[in-house]
Amino acid sequence: MQQFFDAWLNAWRSLGGGAGKNGAPFAMPQVAPVQGAAPFSLPPMPSFPGMPDFSKLAAGAMPGMPSLAGLNIAAAAIPPERLQKLQADYTREAMVLLQQAGGSGAAPKAPELKDRRFSSEAWSATPAFAFTAAWYLLNARYLQEMVDALEAEPKVRERIRFAVQQWTAAASPSNFLALNPEAQKTLLESQGESLRQGVMNLLADMQRGKISQTDESRFVVGENLATTEGSVVFENDLIQLIQYKPRTATVRERPLLIVPPCINKYYILDLQPENSLVAHALDSGHQVFLISWRNADASIAHKTWDDYVGEGVLTAIQTVSRISGREQINTLGFCVGGTLLATALAVAAARGEHPAASMTLLTAMLDFSDTGVLDIFVDEAHVQMREQTIGGKNGAPPGLMRGIEFANTFSFLRPNDLVWNYVVDNYLKGRTPVPLTCCTGTATPRACRAPCTSGICAIHTSKTVCASRVP
Repeated sequence: MQQFFDAWLNAWRSLGGGAGKNGAPFAMPQVAPVQGAAPFSLPPMPSFPGMPDFSKLAAGAMPGMPSLAGLNIAAAAIPPERLQKLQADYTREAMVLLQQAGGSGAAPKAPELKDRRFSSEAWSATPAFAFTAAWYLLNARYLQEMVDALEAEPKVRERIRFAVQQWTAAASPSNFLALNPEAQKTLLESQGESLRQGVMNLLADMQRGKISQTDESRFVVGENLATTEGSVVFENDLIQLIQYKPRTATVRERPLLIVPPCINKYYILDLQPENSLVAHALDSGHQVFLISWRNADASIAHKTWDDYVGEGVLTAIQTVSRISGREQINTLGFCVGGTLLATALAVAAARGEHPAASMTLLTAMLDFSDTGVLDIFVDEAHVQMREQTIGGKNGAPPGLMRGIEFANTFSFLRPNDLVWNYVVDNYLKGRTPVPLTCCTGTATPRACRAPCTSGICAIHTSKTVCASRVP
């Protein structure tokens, strides 16, 4: 424990510098060795660097992490006074933890672990594991506080925060079999079966290129998924338009057109009867139409954002109006489907047309002046990098952005919940993911065309309300 503590102190010293070295105005506080050894044996710790190498992350060289290649991360610094205070506070809390671990008595009291990753009794029952988790939490918290102390542009700070979040989430002792008492207990109780099954789960996920978040084998489209009765009434190169069978004796005159995101399956809004928006609308007396986007292949790689607006949404609106005989219809857009819908109606309005009596948006973004955490992935340099890697720029043939890239990027926005939680359960404990319909609709996202992807990114970087060319 003392050696591990010294290693971390050296990392802090290298960050802050010593007095008189490199012009630093202060020295790292010196800490005397802790008297007495801990009355238990700590498991071997993984080799943690003092700080994550952000340059490697930006270059896409850290395996398992989403690449930030193409993003210009400017320099940032922590004011010397703030850094010195952080170092002093860290040293004080680390000393308290070490003294608690090396205190008198055969069984020192385990520290309180408030993080849910360490909520199992197996962590607190053994001091070695409890202090390992507490040590990790201490360092992870101070890394985050260092980010908070940075003097940098907000976007730069958020990118560094994202990098630190990825590193600290990956470095959790719960992610290592040798440091996870829950996984070890499962291994012993199953007589090694959990390890065998975990390896099988890992190999299966390596083949599909994504960590399993649900048991997709439990769902079959048309049997226990997307069972609402309907038929395809129109199709072209980009869409199939589904009209659902009414469920009420009479229906409302004005039909409802639903536009789902083009990167998800159409049944994201029609999973099972108890959580189907389509079924709810039908039971409420609506005539329901829904767009099913074609999963992209090379034959439509040249299609652009404008094509998705025109051949997709506007064509669907015109078809619904023709079938229903109504000049105006109700519309609903979900996620980027809402962005497409709003763009299409803006184009129609610029032409002097008003085909929608209402527009309802669910988790859809129109004003891209603040895109939240997604902003760390998108800037002009990133758009140019994407255009170069997947084609469609300067005469290069357009290509496809794989759906798996979308899925992994979104998962790493919440790494503890959507990545490492499943690593622990699926691989270390050998469990099969719980069958969740809410994950099934997004588990296998669709590919996206290069021109369409660039169009979405361009909207992000324009910092304006979404728009499209008006033919």
